[in-house]
Amino acid sequence: MDGLPAETSLGVNELRVRAFDEVAAFYQDAVGLTVLDEAEGDMLLGLDTEPIIRLVQSDEPLPQPTDAGLFHTAILFPDEAALAATLVLAAEHAPELYQGSADHLVSEAFYFGDPEGNGVELYVDRPRAEWQWKDGKVEMDSLPLDPTTFINEHLPAEGADAAERAATVGHVHLKVGDLDRARAFYADALGFDVVSEDEGALFYSAGGYHHHLATNTWQSAGAGPRTTEVGLGAVTVALPDAAAVDAVAERLDGAGVSYARVERGIVAADPWGNTLRLVDAVSR
Repeated sequence: MDGLPAETSLGVNELRVRAFDEVAAFYQDAVGLTVLDEAEGDMLLGLDTEPIIRLVQSDEPLPQPTDAGLFHTAILFPDEAALAATLVLAAEHAPELYQGSADHLVSEAFYFGDPEGNGVELYVDRPRAEWQWKDGKVEMDSLPLDPTTFINEHLPAEGADAAERAATVGHVHLKVGDLDRARAFYADALGFDVVSEDEGALFYSAGGYHHHLATNTWQSAGAGPRTTEVGLGAVTVALPDAAAVDAVAERLDGAGVSYARVERGIVAADPWGNTLRLVDAVSR
């Protein structure tokens, strides 16, 4: 059976949080997201009309660093100027939450943790024509990248306010307990292509992107199923149409993986309880 369609992308990433107001302030002030919709204990954040993060209040315990769950939500910016402008916001409002940066060859990325430790990557892609592929695998690395130099080179002369205000969820990176079981779920059952393998990590893609999802065991090797809902609520995988959703359901049936039917999609969880909503693009 064929893998996922080339048009596959990611939609809003749901986080369950305890310190709702503090976390919401971080995503608004330091990341620059705006409130698209809200109710008590539930806030949808994004840019323009693009939903990026949904926050849901929870009173359950915080996860431990060695637990399975979210490693980071990666927010993709349309160009270097937009990313540089956001880094200025982050430096102003949350410098203590900065964790590092890297030139990944396919992208340039800057890493933060939100106030509850949910990882956040802010990144921009290099042109696809510059990505290097060999035998179906994309070349990636983690080379030094200085944030001050990046800002100085790319921030518009008119200042941060002159940059385009747009972004999407580019990829999501998850912590799991075992990479073989992760491959069986994300590649064999769901239909993602494995496009890179690193020590302790696998990277999955549809349509030749460098990765839409990744799984690692860097902190969580041997972890069992998640015991708290706090952290990752659900990853949204946007498929082009209902036929693509049905094809995923058929693959899950064949792999013996249980799932639930929801409006315009399905919900499934990996062996560690990391939940994915696979919906047609209208519902993302």
